[in-house]
Amino acid sequence: MPQGPQVAHLADGRLHLQHGPIDLIIQAWGAADEVDAAYRQAIARFADVLEALVRELAILRAPVGDAFPMVADPVARRMAEAVWPYRDVYITPMAAVAGAVADEMLAAMVQGRDLAKAYVNNGGDIAFHLAQGESLSTAVVANIAVPSRDAVATLAADMPVRGLATSGWRGRSFSLGIADSATILAGTAAVADAAATIVGNAILVDHPAVERRPASSLRDDTDLGALLVTTAVGPLPAHAVAAALDAGAAQARRLQARGLIVGAALSLQGAWRLVTPEGPR
Repeated sequence: MPQGPQVAHLADGRLHLQHGPIDLIIQAWGAADEVDAAYRQAIARFADVLEALVRELAILRAPVGDAFPMVADPVARRMAEAVWPYRDVYITPMAAVAGAVADEMLAAMVQGRDLAKAYVNNGGDIAFHLAQGESLSTAVVANIAVPSRDAVATLAADMPVRGLATSGWRGRSFSLGIADSATILAGTAAVADAAATIVGNAILVDHPAVERRPASSLRDDTDLGALLVTTAVGPLPAHAVAAALDAGAAQARRLQARGLIVGAALSLQGAWRLVTPEGPR
């Protein structure tokens, strides 16, 4: 029988919540009673997150068009708002589901609480809270097949960043692109999640080493239909890697110019492109 929400208090003080495909690691800093109360609030909010999304799944899996998706659930609305700026291309609200869940859970746990800092990590898409003067550091992993700490991003309270998300062709979700990782910094995790999809899809080059198949041939319940998604990427020549990363960086700069993202770190086969508030590097 399907299990309901699972709750575990980890030995290191973190909170683990899991229900179906949603798997959250949560941590908060502050006075012990404030942290305990924040965790209770998170557990209470988590009770129906998945069920509420399932009720609106048909709308959430449909491509966004000229009309804003009519959804009632708060998480679903966060998803719709995050993808709305990209309605001129094929995108569904599911592109922002992980980030939107992280945002909603963070909002629930910090409401009325006095916390120094907190985060909700939903499979690498992270929403975080920082009180004045606080900061958090997070590792950036370029290749999940060979995980290592490839970079570290330090996020301070005075930065306009409260969400981080990563997309890549090896990730949990399908990608139209070939990025090992496209990590986006934005105002919320949902916004970062949607933008990571858009930027990750743009990191692409036509080369025999790139294998792509229709999404529907790989998964019956995909929201991508017959769109070609990446299934394998062999070794690429340096010029192909550079062309793909340059295309992704150009897309990231366009989103940055529109005020949708703060920055991006893009990687492919050991090469990187950084798009910072000060400009590309």
